[in-house]
Amino acid sequence: MIEVVEGIALFLGFSSWILSFVSLQDQYWKESTTEGSVITTSTIYENLWMSCASDSTGIYNCRDFPSLFALPGYIQVSRALMIASIVFGTFGLVATLSGIQCSKIGGENYVLKGRIAAIGGVFFLMQGMCTMIAISWYAANITQQFFDQLYPGTKYEIGEGLYIGWSSATLALCGGACLIFACKSSKHNEKIPYPYQQSSRGHVVSTTATSRSYQSNYGRNAYV
Repeated sequence: MIEVVEGIALFLGFSSWILSFVSLQDQYWKESTTEGSVITTSTIYENLWMSCASDSTGIYNCRDFPSLFALPGYIQVSRALMIASIVFGTFGLVATLSGIQCSKIGGENYVLKGRIAAIGGVFFLMQGMCTMIAISWYAANITQQFFDQLYPGTKYEIGEGLYIGWSSATLALCGGACLIFACKSSKHNEKIPYPYQQSSRGHVVSTTATSRSYQSNYGRNAYV
């Protein structure tokens, strides 16, 4: 049962790690809205790194953001959180691969392997939290500008990159929770050898006592 849970957690963590890369590279984090426009001649879409524009003929042009310090604060924080989530996901994958019971890495010390797997679960939880905060904060700014009647700039809608990021965060949180649950379940099996050792010691004592009582039933002449 524990091996199945760890295998599911590893699959969820790896999927969330891949989706983090996909979300970070996706160009459609926000897309200019067509609300209130009768004729749309161009579409503007952005992510954390660049801004692109395409016209009705399919020709598009992209430009990187010129300066990090000239960007709004939420974009800077979202960049840092997304990069941190990928780093945490990498550590989580390494720790999980080393700590799951079906892996040969680390020998057969299942107590130590369980703790390493739990550390991997913590890394996955941190990955999910970083991704969720970055995506949700970015989406909150889009929503605030969209419903602000006095906002003078271009209004945007939520793009597909944010939905991929939310999926990545959800999978990472589920994977981390599964690993921690598996670690707690394995702790109940750590004390299995001790009752057996106690019973074996008791058996040795009882055997010794029986041999002594057996010898006491015979006198010294029985050995002559």
